[in-house]
This record gives sequence, structure tokens and C-alpha cells, in this order.
Amino acid sequence: MATMKPGFTVIRGARLADPALRRAEATDVLIQDGIIREVGVGLAAPEGATVVDAAGMVIHPGLINAHTHGHGGLARGQGDKWTLELLLAAGPWISGGRTLEDKKTSTLICAAEMVAKGCTAAYDLTYEFPLPSREGMDAVAEAYAEVGMRAVVAPMVADRTVYEAIPGLMEALPPGLQKDVEALRLRPAEETLSAMSDILKHWRWGAADIRAAVAPTIPHHCSDAFLCGCMKLAKDHGVGLHSHVGESKVQAITGIKRYGRTLLQHMDHLGLVDENFTAAHAIWLDDDDLKLMRDRGGALAHNPGSNMRLGNGMFRLRRALDLGVNVGIGTDGVNCSDNGNMYEALRYASMVSKVQSPDPRTWASVEEVYKAGTQGSARALGFTDVGAIAPGMKADIVFLDLNSLSWIPHNWTVNQIVHAEDATGVRHVMIGGDFVYFDRRHTKLDIPKLAAQAEAARARLEEASAAMRHLYEKLEPVVSSFCPGLAAQPYHLNRYLCDAPASGV
Repeated sequence: MATMKPGFTVIRGARLADPALRRAEATDVLIQDGIIREVGVGLAAPEGATVVDAAGMVIHPGLINAHTHGHGGLARGQGDKWTLELLLAAGPWISGGRTLEDKKTSTLICAAEMVAKGCTAAYDLTYEFPLPSREGMDAVAEAYAEVGMRAVVAPMVADRTVYEAIPGLMEALPPGLQKDVEALRLRPAEETLSAMSDILKHWRWGAADIRAAVAPTIPHHCSDAFLCGCMKLAKDHGVGLHSHVGESKVQAITGIKRYGRTLLQHMDHLGLVDENFTAAHAIWLDDDDLKLMRDRGGALAHNPGSNMRLGNGMFRLRRALDLGVNVGIGTDGVNCSDNGNMYEALRYASMVSKVQSPDPRTWASVEEVYKAGTQGSARALGFTDVGAIAPGMKADIVFLDLNSLSWIPHNWTVNQIVHAEDATGVRHVMIGGDFVYFDRRHTKLDIPKLAAQAEAARARLEEASAAMRHLYEKLEPVVSSFCPGLAAQPYHLNRYLCDAPASGV
């Protein structure tokens, strides 16, 4: 688990990534009981200190994943031409029928990948059907503890299905399919809130720096009473609140249709938006929404990989930063972005900012992207002591091998972290001063064993979910025609990489 390694450790001769310098300079780092005490050249090693020779390596603070889904691990590779709404329709097929062991295995897959690819903490919105449970959330937390990661675990909850949440979708289904999806109806709000309360009251993972949070999944998938219930739980227990807001144009239009205002404005009207609130994706937030997030002190979790993968549009990173909003970067779940590689997410975030205008002055810089994937994400998770290699910070440090091809030659350190590194250069990963990944191998996890467990679960779930897959195949033609039709309606913001036609798409 993410415990602090006792005693002294000195990292010798590493090149420390510094956005203020073009090329990282060699330095030493003194760590005591998992906390960075000094950073400088020629630091004295206390008697009995462990000395780590990091010559030929670049070090940077562990990347922090501002938004992911551990339950997606066992669903990797299930779909191709899926919109967000098709992914939601496929949920009972690709994420249903899980045992406690499956929930842990799925999260282990994701956590193991993130650590091996330079990520040391994550905000995980995990899902259980029909209700979140103390046992299920414990299984997720156990997975992070076994790998050695820090995490915020937020049960993802709602009291409306996608068919009830999107105006007109239920009515567009043939009567037989309407009856079929009735069986997918979620439990009453009171039951879900009670289950959430039980989880929060009995959370026992704080010593491992694995915290709890609350995640009403999508605003219009929740009644106002349910949203307010989630807010009360978060405030009563002093935990974060995280929701998918403005991820797709369908969501944006639904907000106007249902509430007469944007989704974020409606959540703010109910009191949910504050310094402990994170809005994931935020593609379809307009300037007023962005200013609202800034003024309330909340955070945005930018997920460029899944935003493109699901055809949701381009997040306005430059605009959000210019308006003073805190932005973190996430991978989203591997069931809709294919991997948990934060280096890829950094690169995508940079690239997406650049394809929206021919004017380089409107692009995000590598320094800004690097800061978003470290300090910005840390703030989204509610962590104040990770995200930088500096005195007083926890020693969550990634070691990159300068002999890896992405670093030949080494010209501009932070630029190459954002644009060139693809995780093949990750040599070691330290969390709390402890090497959880050393010489390209996990120190706390048996990967061949995990692979065997995952394959056994995949085969069993494939058979067990056959009926749900068949139901999805019947639903797919309706969802894939109705939702794009809804998205073709006018909206005052265009987030697609095409000229907006007269309809306002």
C-alpha cells in the first residue's frame, strides 16, 4: 500500500525535470520517512541511508490521473465505433455480473498499468450494479493498496438509467425493448444513498492514502433530490464530489431541455459546485461555465483520449487555463480509451490544443500540460502533498532511462516528457519513498498471476453476459440513430473539428 518507507534515502545524480529549464540538471534528493527533505547538489547522506544511483536518469513527480474507472479493466477492447451513449448502453454487458474477485482484478489491471507507466495516484469512479457496497469498494481499495498506489475511490451512482435520462430515448424504443430495459432500472435513490453512507462511515483506507469520494455519474442521470443527497454525504464526510459534466453534445442539449440552463449551472443552483467538486470532460462547458468553475474553486478533469475515441469533441484547454480554471488530466477508463497511459494523455492534451487553431499563441505549452498532469491533477484529487519534487512533498518519483529511444538525444526535458515519452522509458517508480516498480518490474504484484486471473474472469463473464450482449445488439441501432439526431440540434457552442453547419452542430 502507499505507506511511507521509514529511514533515509538519497537519490544521487538524477536529472530533475524542471519546467523552468530547457534541459534537466543533475541533482540529489534526500528523503526521510517517505517525505522529500532536501533537493540540491552534493547532499550529505545520513548514516545508514539507502543510496540510489540515478545517473543516466531523468526524474519527475509521479503523474496523477484525474479521472479513470477501475471497473473498466476487464472490459478493455470490447467496442470500436461507440459514442458515449452506446458505451452507456453497453454497460450491463461489458461491466455486469462481476464477483468481488472480479472487481478487485479489474482494478488491479488498471492500477498495475498506471504504475508501470509513471502514474502514482488516480481518481477512480468505479461502478457496481445494482448498488455500491462496502465489500465492493473494499475490493477496489485493496487493489490499489496491493499495487502501492494512492487513490480516491468514488462509487459512481445514479437513480435514472440512460433511457430515462435522455429525453425521448425510451419512447424511441419498440415496446418490447422498453420492457427489456425496465429490468435495468436502478434502485430507489434512498437505497443508493443509504449504501453510500454505509461505505463512507466505514471507510478504513486512509492510512494507505486511499480516500473515498462521491460520484453522481452524470447530472441528468440523477434526480435533483438524489444530487442533493450526494452533496450532503460529501459535505457530511468531508470528501470530494466528482461528476461527468458536458462530456457529449447529447448531455449539453439535455441540460437545456431538462433544466433550461447548462448542466453545470443546474448543479451550481443546487449547491454542488465548490472547491471540492471535479467536473470530468467538460467539453461542452461555455465561458460562463468555465468562469463558474474558476469562481467556485473547482477542478476540470481533461480526458483527451476518450474525448476523441467516443467522438465527443475537443476540450478548450487554452480557454480554461486563460480563464484561471484548475485543470487536471486523466485517461478515463480503459473500456473507452484503451489504456491507462498518462504519457499518452499528456501528449493528446497538447495535440488537441494545437489542432483547434492555426495560431500557436492559442496552443497550450508543454509546461502547462506537464503542470496539469501533476499539480493540476493533484488538486483535483484533493492532495496537497504530491505532484512536485520539492521539500515537504511525498516522495512519489518516476525514474526515466535516458538510454531509452525516446530520450536519444536529450534536448528539452519537459517537452520530451509530454511529446516523446511513451512509458517505455520508465525504469523505476517510487511512491512514498518505496520502489513499487523497479527495473521495469512490479515489486508488489505477480503480473503472470494477474494475467491468468483476468483471462479466467474474461472467459466466465463472456458466457455469463451473453444475454446482456444480445440485448445491447438489439438496442444499438436505436441508440446509434436517436442520439446523433438529438446532437444535431442547435447549441450555442461548437466543439467539433469541422465548420458548424446551419443547424449549429
